[in-house]
Amino acid sequence: MRPEPYVWSLHPEAVAALALSVAAYGLALRRYSPPAWRVVAFALGFLLLLATAVTPLDSLTFHLLSAHLLQNVVLAEWAPALLVLGIPPALGERLTENSVLRVLTRPLVALPLWLGTYFLWHLPPAYDAALEHPLTLLHLEHASYVAAGLLFWWPVFQDHPWRLPPSQRAGYVFAAFVLASPIGLLLALLPNAIYDFYVEGAGLWGLSPLTDQQIAGITMAAEQAVVFFVVAAFYFARFLANEERRENYATEA
Repeated sequence: MRPEPYVWSLHPEAVAALALSVAAYGLALRRYSPPAWRVVAFALGFLLLLATAVTPLDSLTFHLLSAHLLQNVVLAEWAPALLVLGIPPALGERLTENSVLRVLTRPLVALPLWLGTYFLWHLPPAYDAALEHPLTLLHLEHASYVAAGLLFWWPVFQDHPWRLPPSQRAGYVFAAFVLASPIGLLLALLPNAIYDFYVEGAGLWGLSPLTDQQIAGITMAAEQAVVFFVVAAFYFARFLANEERRENYATEA
């Protein structure tokens, strides 16, 4: 049964998980004392996750594919990036002493896991099944997005256990964009709506299922182009700055 659009939701399991995460982070602050900007980044990531669970965005996802894809982007990209940025380097090093996390945060492991999670849940059978089982499969989908997103962003924003030079971080993010962008582009270009859950729904705002799908695909592709370009450009600029410093040092020597 679809919830009414525009209603606020209360998912006790999601709110409880977020509360535990904040409590754990608060305890970590007492030991690692990160700069204020890291705390702000973590807080913003937490607020984004909370918004996907309790605001009308959650109920709108049962009526509009475009709303659902926005929720997915927040869960798999924006919030995890901010949460990883919010982790103090010393705590990040401590966490990745775990052998499993060392493997899962390896770039050649984290990127395929993130891409695989994205592609798997966007297959029509999986997408429709998750929406039809909101208390089980949909929660699993959301949790897997967050977990995969945390692993994906880890080698970009953390130095341990894999200290990538800026050039490799830029290449890693650019590769992620190139490999993930076909999802949004396909949704925008396909001639028919592919998700039965939305085809069979009443729709909203006068949008047909196909128009909704096209808006969702274009928005997703554009968002990824902006976010991933900014991050890749930042690390590429750092790479160029490092190269310039090396050249100046070599000239002076």
